[in-house]
Amino acid sequence: MTDHTTIPWRLILSEPLPGADNMAIDEALLSCFDPGTSLPVLRLYRWSPPALSLGRFQKADEALNLERCRADGVAVVRRITGGGTIYHTDELTYSLVCAPYQIPPASSVKDSFRVLTGFLLTFYRGLGLEADYAVDTAPEGTRLGERTPFCFAGRETFDILVNGCKIGGNAQRRTKGIIFQHGSIPLLNRASTGLCYMRDNTPHLAAGVTALAECGVAADLPGLGDRLAAAFADTFEIDLRCGTLSAQESQAAQGLVPLKYAREAWNLEGAEQ
Repeated sequence: MTDHTTIPWRLILSEPLPGADNMAIDEALLSCFDPGTSLPVLRLYRWSPPALSLGRFQKADEALNLERCRADGVAVVRRITGGGTIYHTDELTYSLVCAPYQIPPASSVKDSFRVLTGFLLTFYRGLGLEADYAVDTAPEGTRLGERTPFCFAGRETFDILVNGCKIGGNAQRRTKGIIFQHGSIPLLNRASTGLCYMRDNTPHLAAGVTALAECGVAADLPGLGDRLAAAFADTFEIDLRCGTLSAQESQAAQGLVPLKYAREAWNLEGAEQ
C-alpha cells in the first residue's frame, strides 16, 4: 500500500472570486479527479463580493429571505456538499480533493472529518488559540449533530471551538473512491449579518460563534494563507507544491458557471440541468 506521505499535493491559490466561480472551481476539481492517477489537491480561496451558500439539500425559499437577498444584491449559490447556509465574506476558505489512501487512515466516514480537519487545529493553535473539537470540550448535555438551517447555529462532533465558541464550518462529500471537503476560516465575525438573510433570524442563532479577530488575531495578518498551507503540510507530513488549475479543470469550471452556478434552477431549487 502506498504511504500517503510519499504523495505530493497540489496547492492552488485562487484570487478572490464571486460565489458562482468559486463553487464551479470546487466542483471542477472533484469532477476532474481520478482516484487512481490524480495528485490530491488543496485549494485556498476568498469570496468577492459576499455570497450566501446553501447546503446541497436545503430549500432556498424555506431557509432564506430571498426578497431581502435580492434587495441587497447578495448572491445565493448552492454547494455540492450538505449542511446549513453560510454567509461568505471576510474569510479564508479551503477545499481539498483526494482519495482515501492519500490521507492518514480513518476508521469511518465520520472519523475522516477528524482526520481532515486536524490541520485546522494545528493552524489555530499555531496562532496561539486554544482550539479543540466540540466533542472534546462541549459541556455535558450539549446536543451535537443537530441539523440547523443556519450553519453556525449547530455543532457537529468535529466542529472546532475556540474558547468554547464555534469557529468556521466544514462539509464533506464522497463519490466513488474520492473525498471532497471544504470549509471556512472566518477572519471577522459576520454571523449576525448572514443571519439577517435567513427566514428564522432569531438573534440567539448567531451566538456562540467567533472569528480570528475576536480571538485577538488581526484579520489582515500577513501570510495567513501561507500559515494555513504550512499547517496542512505539517499535519499530514506531505509535500505541497504550488500550481494552477489544469486546462481540463479550467474548462470544466468555465462551463459550470453558466450551465449551473449562474442558474436559479440550481441555486434556488437544486435542479440539475
